[in-house]
Amino acid sequence: MKRSRSGAALIAALLVSSSPAVAAEIDPAPVVAAERAFAADGLELGVQASFLKHSAPDGIVFAPEPVLAHAVYGEPRPKGAPLVWWPLWAGIARSGDLGFTTGPYTFGGEPRGYYFTVWTRRADGSWKWVFDGGAPSDSTGAPPKDSPVAYARLSTRVAGSPAKAMAEVAAAEAALHASARNDVKSAFLDVLAEDGRVVGSKARPPAGRAELETELGRRSSSITYGPLGGSASSAGDMAWTYGVARWTEAEGERRGHYVRIWRNDAVGWRLLFDELLPGPPLKTPPVAPQAPAGVSGAG
Repeated sequence: MKRSRSGAALIAALLVSSSPAVAAEIDPAPVVAAERAFAADGLELGVQASFLKHSAPDGIVFAPEPVLAHAVYGEPRPKGAPLVWWPLWAGIARSGDLGFTTGPYTFGGEPRGYYFTVWTRRADGSWKWVFDGGAPSDSTGAPPKDSPVAYARLSTRVAGSPAKAMAEVAAAEAALHASARNDVKSAFLDVLAEDGRVVGSKARPPAGRAELETELGRRSSSITYGPLGGSASSAGDMAWTYGVARWTEAEGERRGHYVRIWRNDAVGWRLLFDELLPGPPLKTPPVAPQAPAGVSGAG
């Protein structure tokens, strides 16, 4: 059913009036363009130079703990084998200053997984990423490079300021984390947006609700989460967060990190994207350092 021009104008006016920064019509094209420029420089300049060029001063990567990207990529390195990636799904805030893209990547011609990048528009109008890292998802059968990019739906509500948005998201995450200690699958299904996505395993990214539930079922039934950081759009309609995660498997205790995108929907904040990135296995109990040969351990 077609919406009348007057009805569409009224909706746009309501969205704009709730925050001066909100744009009535916006799509993630600028974020996709930034990602493609980043990827092109990856081939032209090499990984180190392109990651340094396109990352914000406050941009982070997990290595395996969160560290500033400029510290990781600041030292000159050889160009190395080609790292190739391309966006297939993207989203943006209504204020046009926060967005994300994700898609498959290859290294040296071999499929490796799906990247995920969080982008912010800087004061000078340029786009720089504040997080880059992805899951080892199976990219078999993924659409090829330069395929059309699917866009996530825009938010339907705005908080009006980044501070208010982050306070609301912090409350939503606290509730999610409390529930996830008892039942991870149910906890996430309760807060996921209708078009939300969850990744982290080596399986293909879920294409529908049934596959999404299967993906959540691959996680431990109990995970302890702890927030570390993130930020929200100026309109307060989108936020990204990251933090630490701990859980137990048959092999023992595991530790990793999560990265999320939250969107302010009609029913409140909903989880649009979540990835769980396992870190190196923890040693339990810790292994004591070995003394050099010929040196006694006695004091």
